[in-house]
Amino acid sequence: MNPVQTTKMTNWRWWICGLLFVATTVNYLDRQVLSLTAKEFIYPDFHWTDEDYGNITAYFSIFYAICMLFAGKFVDWMGTKKGYLWAIGVWSFGACIHAGTAIATQYIHGLDSLDAMRALEDGSSAALAVASTGVWLFLVCRAILGLGEAGNFPAAIKVTAEYFPKKDRAYATSIFNAGASVGALAAPLMIPPLAKAFGWEMAFIIIGALGFIWMGFFVKWYDKPEKSSKVNKAELLYIHQDDEAEDIKKDDAKEEKQIPFLQCFGYKQTWAFIVGKFFTDGVWWFFLFWAPGYFQDVYGYKASSGTGMLLIMTLYAIVTFLSIYICKLPTYFVDKKGMNPYAGRMLAMMLIAFIPLVCVLAQPLGEYSAWWPAVIIGLVGAGHQAWSANIFSTVGDMFPKSAIATVTGIGGMAGGVGSFLINKGSGQLFTFAEEQGAAFTFLGFDGKPAGYMIVFCICAVAYLLAWCIMKVLVPKYKPIVVE
Repeated sequence: MNPVQTTKMTNWRWWICGLLFVATTVNYLDRQVLSLTAKEFIYPDFHWTDEDYGNITAYFSIFYAICMLFAGKFVDWMGTKKGYLWAIGVWSFGACIHAGTAIATQYIHGLDSLDAMRALEDGSSAALAVASTGVWLFLVCRAILGLGEAGNFPAAIKVTAEYFPKKDRAYATSIFNAGASVGALAAPLMIPPLAKAFGWEMAFIIIGALGFIWMGFFVKWYDKPEKSSKVNKAELLYIHQDDEAEDIKKDDAKEEKQIPFLQCFGYKQTWAFIVGKFFTDGVWWFFLFWAPGYFQDVYGYKASSGTGMLLIMTLYAIVTFLSIYICKLPTYFVDKKGMNPYAGRMLAMMLIAFIPLVCVLAQPLGEYSAWWPAVIIGLVGAGHQAWSANIFSTVGDMFPKSAIATVTGIGGMAGGVGSFLINKGSGQLFTFAEEQGAAFTFLGFDGKPAGYMIVFCICAVAYLLAWCIMKVLVPKYKPIVVE
């Protein structure tokens, strides 16, 4: 017997997976600092309106989507270790420098102090100038944040491929990806109290600094498994158990033809994916950026209040746990009903598309309690996560491996454009509705609640509309064959 086979295998790969989990958690926390501090703390300093905030969230969405197109290429070019360190270093720097925007605005406008900036009369020319400068400074910070954050997922997937055999990669990915859910649950409990105790600037700095701490552990712990002193021969053999099969497949892979970028747009399958992402990604980003403000605007619960924190935490707890079960629908249709994967996935997506319809009840039921909208938005979010997981899988159903990354990037861009439109439009709508007050009505609501009701109705029908168009474009399973 080979002595290596009798050696107890180390488990360093799971420590590395834990690092990826922490990085993803920090990634999500950094993204949430703005939404959880904006309405209560930042608006008054910069004299912002919802339109100003909407512009910031809108441009962040589209810039992040653009960066996603190139992030994977960058990580491949730099190498896993350097690429990941650059990504988290850039986004942590971007997160921290948000804290300097108020002082920079004060300096630009020659104001004596931050108190003098806050004391400006809302709507005055000086206040409008301060608001505009603040928006531009935040856009710069968000652009740097998005540039770095776009590298997290490609780098984490690359590390997973290095440290895990194929049969374990999905499980390892699910573990580190759970960091997003943990970050979502932790954010409302951490960020508003930090902002209330030390100021919103320190909330950005403290949360942003977590990334720099992570970099220290990554530098010390990470190396390729072949070079790591923490990985013994038994674990290395386990990690590379697919190598022989991969060598056999290399010749076949060489023969697989590439689909040129522009040619991808000639397939209805590409446009089905574009439509599915364009109509639905914005729903998730809308609730991500506007939910804390919604609970303050309509129900008076600030993000730093006990009830405000519990509302947001409840919302994301529902998203986290319910989406896991909804994602199992395609497996049921394929394994139990004998459907082909694409047909089973599309049937599951049709059923999932009905879940967001409950969104139209959020505002009416909110008349009784703010907990109803929290639960309903959580249901919509869980539906979106299940929809998102399935729509990404349709690309693998339809396209050859050589085109999956390209088509996924195209769809990601479409989702970014949709997110840009809904966030920018929402900001303009809410500002207009607030100015009009009781003169602006919709379905029995007036003022800003009427504005939220309009957006909720759009979110409610977005998935069914997307599904119908996708079904018309690709009525049945039809994979792309490159000749």
